[in-house]
Amino acid sequence: MAYVLPPDKHDEIILAAYVKRGFNLEEATAATRTGRLASWHGIKTHNALKALHLDDHFGSGNQENPGCTPGATIVKKPTRFEASLRWNANRKIGQAVATEAMEAAMALADRFGVGIVSVDNAFHYLWGGGYVLEAANRGYIAYTNCTSTLAEVVPFGGRFPTLGTNPHSWGFPTREAVGFPLVIDWATSTIAMGKVQQYAREGMALPPDTAIDKEGNPTTDPNHVYALYPFGAHKGYSLSLINELTAALIGGSLPTLRGRAETAPSHEKITCNFFFQVIHPEAMNCGAFAAGRDQTANVKAVMEDILSHGNEGCMWPGQIEAAGAQRSEKAGGLLFTTAEIELFKEIADSVNLVFDANTLQEVEDG
Repeated sequence: MAYVLPPDKHDEIILAAYVKRGFNLEEATAATRTGRLASWHGIKTHNALKALHLDDHFGSGNQENPGCTPGATIVKKPTRFEASLRWNANRKIGQAVATEAMEAAMALADRFGVGIVSVDNAFHYLWGGGYVLEAANRGYIAYTNCTSTLAEVVPFGGRFPTLGTNPHSWGFPTREAVGFPLVIDWATSTIAMGKVQQYAREGMALPPDTAIDKEGNPTTDPNHVYALYPFGAHKGYSLSLINELTAALIGGSLPTLRGRAETAPSHEKITCNFFFQVIHPEAMNCGAFAAGRDQTANVKAVMEDILSHGNEGCMWPGQIEAAGAQRSEKAGGLLFTTAEIELFKEIADSVNLVFDANTLQEVEDG
């Protein structure tokens, strides 16, 4: 069973929580909106609860070493490349930065066919899939990656975490072909750390070969997790490395110092980095499709061929998110567990808002 939280109530509580922390209305609105988008699509690892938890520990809530500065201003640096932007986020809340960056990248793609935005000195933007999903819904091919707040993943064959969970997110405009955008969104660890927190919250064991404890031994207890394995062994390790090298080119510092102000020398940086790339499909169209198809029809034909020949039962990337959105639509709100609703109650109490879970509708989830 799940509780149905009306989107307006979700937004009221989360917006108030961010405003109380000192974020301006533009920042609080962006953070609230991205949290709602994640929950609407069934994403529990990077929803508003996770975002506030991250801000508590590493962001504005960390009084000694705040990694996020409410009201910060992005410095948009000059560049000689017209289709490329360089931003210093000055530790501005990541959801607001990412929302603006994706909009800027789409505007560049409209003009030049492709647009990229590189962001230095940032605070984590949470669900990368949400930004590319919205771009894909508007007809673009979009990609983003970011470095995680902490190094929590061991390299392939290692025992000490020197990599982030380092997500990659791709979105493709395939609504005409299959009814929803393809969203290829994954952490490069075997499991997202947000999922570990979810398992701990729900009292569940982790899948085997997911994580290690402080002694470097495999563990399935989410409360004893010290670091995570990369997914796919050397393949996930290599994908995670892409984020670290991209960040290094942008201006990111040592992964093992990121998010750890208490151990980082004053001359080092501890912030995250973002990279956004948007391509207008027209820029890729070479105009010589087989059988007289146009670009849209060709994409559909290719996708139909992939899930044929006995593969009809396979799933598209993004199908789970689309199904999550359908469940939310059917329920008329955002679906949360009892433990999650209890957290909403705590947040509502902290900002003096009335929230009675007994008034919420309960539905079957799944």
